[in-house]
Amino acid sequence: VQLQASGGGLMQVGDSRTLACKASGGTFSSYDMGWFRQAPGKEREFVAAITRSVGGTYYADSVKGRFTISRDNAKNTVYLQMNSLKPEDTAVYYCALKLGGHYLDQQQYAHWGQGTQVTVSS
Repeated sequence: VQLQASGGGLMQVGDSRTLACKASGGTFSSYDMGWFRQAPGKEREFVAAITRSVGGTYYADSVKGRFTISRDNAKNTVYLQMNSLKPEDTAVYYCALKLGGHYLDQQQYAHWGQGTQVTVSS
């Protein structure tokens, strides 16, 4: 499976943006998916995850209520709708495919995409 993230860019505080992560080469609908981010000088952190069916979702406390993860299995794509963006949301955002285990455990994720840069300017 290959994952391609897109949709990042330069935004202002309070803006909204939707990131997309398109999968190819595998059975996308069989896997839970996650979004992570890594800010300069910081470790990569969990942002959100979505189950393969029913659409159960999980969020980091820092984005809960502002970000929404969703998926379209027909398009092999997972989305991250980001609202009320803050400077601390600035990071490279990665999507990944979850193989099993707990959604917070990064070791359970594979096939990381190349990332898309999100920069929120104040």
